[in-house]
Amino acid sequence: MRRAWMSVPYRAGSLNTKPGRKVLYVSLRMKASSTRAPGKRTKPPEKSLLSPPAPPARHQGEEQKTNLLRGRFKLARLPEVEAFSASLPFDRRLYRHDILGSIAHARMLARVGLLTSREANAIEAGLKEIEREIESGRFQFDLADEDIHLAVERRLTEKIGAAGRKLHTARSRNDQVALDLRLYLRDEIGSVIQLLRALVRSLAAVAARHLETVMPGYTHLQRAQPISLAHHMLAHIDMLERNRERFEQALARTGVMPLGAGALAATTLPIDRKAVARELGFKQIAANSVDAVSDRDFVLDFLTAAAILTIHLSRMAEEIILWTTAEFGFAELPDEFSTGSSMMPQKKNPDLLELIRSKSGRVAGNLVAMLTVLKALPLGYNSDLQEDKERVFDTLDTLKPMLSLMAQLWPRITFNTAAMGAAAGGFALATDLAEYLVQRGVPFREAHEAIGTLVRELSAAGRTLSAVTLAELKTLSPAFQADALKLLTPEHSLRARKVAGGPAPETVRRRLAELGRKRVL
Repeated sequence: MRRAWMSVPYRAGSLNTKPGRKVLYVSLRMKASSTRAPGKRTKPPEKSLLSPPAPPARHQGEEQKTNLLRGRFKLARLPEVEAFSASLPFDRRLYRHDILGSIAHARMLARVGLLTSREANAIEAGLKEIEREIESGRFQFDLADEDIHLAVERRLTEKIGAAGRKLHTARSRNDQVALDLRLYLRDEIGSVIQLLRALVRSLAAVAARHLETVMPGYTHLQRAQPISLAHHMLAHIDMLERNRERFEQALARTGVMPLGAGALAATTLPIDRKAVARELGFKQIAANSVDAVSDRDFVLDFLTAAAILTIHLSRMAEEIILWTTAEFGFAELPDEFSTGSSMMPQKKNPDLLELIRSKSGRVAGNLVAMLTVLKALPLGYNSDLQEDKERVFDTLDTLKPMLSLMAQLWPRITFNTAAMGAAAGGFALATDLAEYLVQRGVPFREAHEAIGTLVRELSAAGRTLSAVTLAELKTLSPAFQADALKLLTPEHSLRARKVAGGPAPETVRRRLAELGRKRVL
């Protein structure tokens, strides 16, 4: 048997690239069976640009000294185990927040006398240098470090010596990673809320231009009653406002400081958790040390809000797809948001919208995956929780472009207002006639039956309501007068729907003004 370097696929990828860049491989040192013929030298494997430098020689079974946690063990972990267990290929994305939390922790340790001022200053300076190294791509990640926390601590000790080995005083990776993820999500949820607001403003701008653009409203995907394009935009705005509320609630529940909980039972050392919380901008500290390291409800809150939002974006995308078909003909996509066909030269496909529609399933899947991870975990930290970060990262990487692209798309859509208005007439005005009778004392069920009979007869004759005569209306009910014929335009129907929450232009205008006063727009 000979040892050979083998590059194998891994879920997050090569370590020594800049954080946030998509990468495909890590390389593992694995045993491979020799297939060489007796007496022949084996040709060394070719190295690609992704191949790592050869590792230092070591005796079989001897523990590497790069991992900070292996004092308990005589033998090294198998490379395959290291690769499978390490979260460093993806959690290095938390480096800024890990360093931020460590600086606050070091300052607190100095205040309570567990570090000297010189040691705390050296730690802070060293951590800031490491942050610059990571940002510039000069930091050399080592899979043996397992995660971003140990990678930063190892490098800090290399840079400043013994003081670096004191940083982890009164701290566990269990409370450290909970802190990092809360800090990270706090920033990212804020970004999502801003993107949501941008999309709401985009929809409001479309609404303001189309207060009197009549279109059919739909139930069961069948034409129902006239509304306005502005009113339809406001329906999406109200959905997005509920999304914003959910993210703000998730943000509030993320703002709990877990550091100081230790592995699960806090510490015997005299630390000041509230001081760290104040420095990091948390309004409260976790009240129970076991819950502090076990809790991922804040992740579920975020993923739930994200899943519901992407479902709303999917519905929005589906409507635009329908409107831009020849069958509807309500709108046309801008060229810069459209895709052609490799075979059919006439095609103008809504690929972007189809992907937004499909990626909602991906985000919902991340929520289901995280629920499944948590469903049977006993209290205390378990490595199952390592799965939270990839669910969060993937959701953010999917959601944020969806929001940004939708906000850019809506103002560029060309609407065929004539086609919309034409589709809003005809039998979509039937309820207006029924309510005309109700205003004149006819019970609604009688009015409903009479107009239903009229619709059936006109439809059989190939006619619509716009062609009905007063004489025909009077055969249904003597309550019909000449003014009933004025009802049979979609514009009249729209203006008559003045109730709060209705589609009348003046009602929609008031709603837009109300949103502006609330600083939603």
